[in-house]
Order: sequence, then C-alpha cells, then structure tokens
Amino acid sequence: MAEDDVFPAPTFAQARLDERKQRMPQCIGHRGYKAKYPENTMAAFKGAVAAGTHAIETDVHITKDDVVVLSHDGSLKRCFDRDEKIIDKTWDEIKDLRTTAEPHETMPRLKDLLEYLAQPGLEELWVLLDIKLDVDAETLMRLLASTMSSTPTAATGKPWDQRVVLGIWAAKYLPLCQAHLPTFPVMHIGFSTWYARHFFAIPKVGFNMLLPILIAPGGKSFLRDARQKQHRQVIAWTVNEEDRMTWCIRRQLDGVITDDVEKYVKVCQAYDDTKREGWLPISLGGLLDVYRWWVWITFVFRFWNKQFMPVASKGMVKRGQNP
Repeated sequence: MAEDDVFPAPTFAQARLDERKQRMPQCIGHRGYKAKYPENTMAAFKGAVAAGTHAIETDVHITKDDVVVLSHDGSLKRCFDRDEKIIDKTWDEIKDLRTTAEPHETMPRLKDLLEYLAQPGLEELWVLLDIKLDVDAETLMRLLASTMSSTPTAATGKPWDQRVVLGIWAAKYLPLCQAHLPTFPVMHIGFSTWYARHFFAIPKVGFNMLLPILIAPGGKSFLRDARQKQHRQVIAWTVNEEDRMTWCIRRQLDGVITDDVEKYVKVCQAYDDTKREGWLPISLGGLLDVYRWWVWITFVFRFWNKQFMPVASKGMVKRGQNP
C-alpha cells in the first residue's frame, strides 16, 4: 500500500443526489432510530431502515468472553438498570436482559446487525462504528476484525470494508486500524477542529464532527479546508432540530447523524435550494447553544487532551505497522 493510501476513502459515506438532482447529506440513524425505539437495539436499527435511513451509527463494547456487543455505555445501568459493566459479564449473562425503555428490547451483538444487513435488498446500507476510548483498543480491534471476517455478506452484496467505517476518537487508534482492519475506511469522531486538523496528515481519513463546533468560530475554515483542500468526507452529529438539519443541507455536508430519522427525511424532501438563508443561519437559541458548546469544549480540551495524544502522523502509522 502506498504511503499516500494508508486507508481507503469512505466514498460510500459521501452526499448523494436525490430525485430532484440536489446534493443531500446522507441520513445516518444515531444508535438506530433513537427517537422512537430503545437505542442500539435491533428494533431501532430496523426502524431506522424502514424510515429511510442510508446508514446506521452504533457503538461497540466487548463482554468478558470477547463478544462484540452494541451499546453506547460500558455500564448496563442507564439502559438496563443493572449496576454492572459489560466487560465484567459474559454474553450468556446479558443476552436476555431487556431495556427499561419500551418495548423492552435485548442488546444485540455486532454479528446480529451484520447478519441483518446481509439480507437481500439491504446491500446499500452502511454502518459507522463508534469505537470508544473506554474499551481495550487492541482487543476490540482484533475482535472487530474476526467478527466481520466470520460474518458473510449477501451473495451479491459488497464486502464489509465497503459498508463499514471505523469511527475513532484518538489518533493513537490509527496503527490498530491499520494492523487489524487495513482495508476499512476510517473517520475521526471529534469535537475539536484544532485536534481534527491533525488528521489531515493521514490521507483519506474522514470526519464526524459535533455540529455546534462546525457552526462555531473556526468551523467554517475547517469545513473549507477539509473538503476543498483535503477532499475529505465530513458528517455531523447529533442533529435533531430542523433548522440545524437545514444548515447541514445548505453547507452540503456528506451526512447527518440524527436521533429522528423520519424528521430528517422529511426536511430533505421539503428543502428548497432556491430559498435564501435568513440573517441568522439557525435560531437565536440554537446559536446561544453553539457558543456554550464552543466555550465549554475550548476550556475542557485544554485539560483533557492527553487522552488524545499523540497527534496523527504518517510516522506514527508506520510505527504501528512495523512495531
């Protein structure tokens, strides 16, 4: 693999033309269809597909006996009301637990989601995996690789490396992506444009950025540099308000991660590209929220940035490949 081609570009994550030939950010269901179903369950994933999503965003953790499961939290408390951690339990011990939220669904494995997406007719759907910082990275990346290699795609479908994006928060995960899943595209999940810019050193890595940071000071220049100079895919999380959805469409982002799939689909269908934007790009309350996020993140990142170091570099990736 050439130095400039460390990872493939996530081209299947780029914006698509709708029926009116308008460029629209893809719809990405956050933890499935979180607004309507218990998050990260098969009901939420199937509900998102039925509502018209293009992709599913989900989170991965591992059990005590090395099963990759889909859960945002490392703890069972919030969704299952159990004061235990997933890593301390075997799959058999948690597979029958039910969410406290109706309709009381079980926690799926990554394998379950992949088997569902391997069904005929779902070949164009793709997945963004959120790889958390609170999981043993080496073990998780190894298990992700084995799970995907052992789960067949549809007979006429695309391989998983053309349907799955590895979402990483920190550059220190890049060598592990290259070591275990070298043919899979990678996106940085982030809330700091300053830190995200370090990933410009790694060709073709995309970006999944917290929306308020793209609207806040520095966001416009980051978007320009990422897309026009670096030719990277950029998607935004988590977008639930109509005015913010419209902001993403008007800026021609590649994707919108949303809790409410049906709402975003309707906003896309109703969007009129001839209508001029108002003097405020989003509501006044929305702008105040943006600046609150910007101030908080600017302050907190100064004290929390050690978790994200070292920054991305081609040399670091090479060291990961040849330890």
